Amino acid sequence: MTPPPAVPPDRRPRTVLDHRIETAAGYSIETLCRHRDDGLLDAPHTALANAYRDLVRAERDVTFHCARLARLASGEFPVDQALFVRIERTVDQLSHAIDARDTQQAQATAVLEPIEAAAPPRAPRHVPAKDFAALLAIAQGAKLHANLITHRLAVATPSRTRISYAHLQHLEASGLVDRDTSRSLRAGAGQPVTLTDAGRAVLAAPRPAGSPGTTPPPRPAAFPAPAHLRR
Repeated sequence: MTPPPAVPPDRRPRTVLDHRIETAAGYSIETLCRHRDDGLLDAPHTALANAYRDLVRAERDVTFHCARLARLASGEFPVDQALFVRIERTVDQLSHAIDARDTQQAQATAVLEPIEAAAPPRAPRHVPAKDFAALLAIAQGAKLHANLITHRLAVATPSRTRISYAHLQHLEASGLVDRDTSRSLRAGAGQPVTLTDAGRAVLAAPRPAGSPGTTPPPRPAAFPAPAHLRR
């Protein structure tokens, strides 16, 4: 069976499994794919590299249809019945692309989990104070919502800490949080966001003394009293 062609690194979309794969494999995604092409991987890692490439292609299809839908809704085209037909067709294609992506993600996860289980345990890493604060807020319960008017995405938490969508994507790419993409983004529902095992380990790990943002700055020393006030 001919292996699937490599996806150029500069054109490869990120997936929610990137960080987990790099952690389990012990090297970057690019190195994993290069070792696959060179025949240097064992059977489990070869299967992982192939499953990852299938996931990337599926993720790229989702991105393509999202971009097409955004263009159709941008006002560039006349608003008529033909536009509605094109939008409906694109939404349908996007729905199928999402289903295919979710299937590939589940298959890649199934291949990845045995490799993760066999990997030696790693000490929990320390994260920036901003990420730590976001994880604390998410641990109390969080959902990703789309604003009904602006359609901007943001994470709402019980502590009223609002986390931007870009920050959420960063935490997802770092393997610290997961979200339920099967749920609607409408304001009344939202997609639940939860901590992964790695995210919980970060919160459970002791914070190093003097971590940025975790301790207040030292108070300035008091100036000596003027000579005429001294006794």
